[in-house]
Amino acid sequence: MNKIETILKSDFILSFGTYFEDNQELKSSILNNKSKFVYMFPIDNPNLKSTYSQFIKYEVGSEEGICALLLATFAKNCDEATKEFIENLDLGYISAESSAGEEEFEEAKEASLSSQSKVLIVGNDIKNHERVENITKILALIKKYTDFNLVVLDEDLEQKINSHKDLELDEIEDLKSFNGTLVYKLVGKKCEELIASKTFANIAKVSNNDEIYINSKDEKIKRVLKVDESLTGTIAILEVLNEDDIFSGYKYKQVKIEKVEA
Repeated sequence: MNKIETILKSDFILSFGTYFEDNQELKSSILNNKSKFVYMFPIDNPNLKSTYSQFIKYEVGSEEGICALLLATFAKNCDEATKEFIENLDLGYISAESSAGEEEFEEAKEASLSSQSKVLIVGNDIKNHERVENITKILALIKKYTDFNLVVLDEDLEQKINSHKDLELDEIEDLKSFNGTLVYKLVGKKCEELIASKTFANIAKVSNNDEIYINSKDEKIKRVLKVDESLTGTIAILEVLNEDDIFSGYKYKQVKIEKVEA
């Protein structure tokens, strides 16, 4: 059974690390599946609002903590080492720093109890996370000790999860905060616009259709700001054709916005 078939035949779907807009076949499988769907991501996707039963918004960079919360919530019949790891987790700290409440995960667990075929979709956003080694170890334990079938969208990431033999986990690192204006690199098509919420535009002190520079530590690129009223929050969407076109590495970048003066 391929990944799309696995999703279509499931009756409970939980996703993280993917916005879905860079994979139309995957998005279609979600829209055409009438099962319970819990969407976890730093950005609410307005195109999925009619589909998901629960949205868990987490902070950029906190994927390691999110995986730990998933393991603590859904794992059962663990070995002693995994039990000890879960018992030593500071779930209050992880929940607070990731902005994803423990009660939200309990709600997702409650919704899954009657399901017979559960799927966890793991997006490719985490493959360049600086803590990817420990994240994939936690995902390997989720695969081993929960009822989830893992659908891993990135093949290299999937291979890494499946190849883990030593599942001795590191402690969860202090979760970094990404303050100010951020961009999320969405791969698949090139666009000369930066798609942003009204909130983002206000914080950046720019307006709809302004020509802007997007400044990061190493790069400066020119775009036109396009305000999308359906978006919320302080993360704008930067569409690029290829993975390495702009801003290599982790898909989120902290940036400064500068209006192009006439």
